[in-house]
Amino acid sequence: MSADGASGPRGPLVGYRVLELCSTIAGPACARLLADFGADVIKVEPPDGDPVRQMGAMDGDVELYAASLLRNKRTVSIDLKHESGRDVVLRLAARCDIVVENFRPGTLERLGLGYDRLCADNPGLVLVRISGYGQSGPNSAMPGYGAVCEAFGGLRHLTGDPDRPPARVAVALTDYVTSIYAAFGAMMALLERQRTGRGQVVDAALYEAAFSTLEALVPLHHRKGAVPARQGSRLPSMAPNNLYPARDGAYVLIAANNNATFGRLVGAIGRSDLSDDPRFRNVRARAENADAIDAIVAEWVARHDGADVERKAQEAGVPASLVYTIKDIFSDPHYAAREMILRMPHEKFGTLAVSGVVPKLSGTPGAVYRLGRGIGQDTREILQSELGMSGEDIAKLECSGAIATAMTKDYRTAAGSK
Repeated sequence: MSADGASGPRGPLVGYRVLELCSTIAGPACARLLADFGADVIKVEPPDGDPVRQMGAMDGDVELYAASLLRNKRTVSIDLKHESGRDVVLRLAARCDIVVENFRPGTLERLGLGYDRLCADNPGLVLVRISGYGQSGPNSAMPGYGAVCEAFGGLRHLTGDPDRPPARVAVALTDYVTSIYAAFGAMMALLERQRTGRGQVVDAALYEAAFSTLEALVPLHHRKGAVPARQGSRLPSMAPNNLYPARDGAYVLIAANNNATFGRLVGAIGRSDLSDDPRFRNVRARAENADAIDAIVAEWVARHDGADVERKAQEAGVPASLVYTIKDIFSDPHYAAREMILRMPHEKFGTLAVSGVVPKLSGTPGAVYRLGRGIGQDTREILQSELGMSGEDIAKLECSGAIATAMTKDYRTAAGSK
């Protein structure tokens, strides 16, 4: 049973089945979203496992990141380079509502697993395709990871301080944004299937997810030729909206984006006179004089500890927050109240914390009911229960190398230790 009491799948996607042919982050994150809301996700990975199992820190032999990213899924190990392995995938796809894949465009077709083949016996199948540059266009065949596609998508140019090279966010931001678009596309395709009975292909590109965050810049560049540059911690065209260092070394983000909020902020810092200053009379004026208002707010913040600044601003009705570390998050009561840190049962550690389910649904909420499984841990059960294979059939596939089970991994581990 999970930390929140769920003993199995829960949510609006219970009854739907998803086949995940993915590796690393964007594809598995998309399928994890579907699994969090009840979908039965069967994750296909090669005998040596998804590379995400080697990403992030290990605790002994426990893959910490994979424990969360692969949660709520069943795992089957199939070699897609093996003809019999591909046949198993086709048989599984015939029993699924959605297939999620994030190979380079053309790979599925070369394997004989293109959409025409996948939906031949299942015309209602939805195929979600996640790639760097999309399934069409001159760049479609190029490899692309999230960070690379942030550069091509224009997002990296705007990240960091103006006097330094473009910086990166130290998480897979574009992968996760793309996973949300992909899951949203899958839901729209399922809605359309209710009307027509037919599936379709959802084409989600990493660079397009990154580019979509530049929405405000497209008409600006078209009409005025503007090429915005990096602003550091400041929000362009809005002030005061910045990070300010406090006396104790903490940083506080304060955002007074409209006239009413600005009035409350300057009242809190004892400078109500600034509301009548022509430099700060409205949003546009404050943006044009951002350096001046930032200097005034920064001087006030620097005379106080960060927690006091946050409290004073919030009491005045001004959006503000300390810049949290992950340690701060673990001890914050709001995160606890919203169940954003779930402590799941773990056979080795007793419990293991993972992030909670997003978004919150009032009537049919999702749940985390188990952590990520080992490589091929469910291969035997899936082939028996879903495809009706006998133990002898499974053994033959295992001997041929087309599939692997948890027993295969244990055997190889033992053989390698001799």
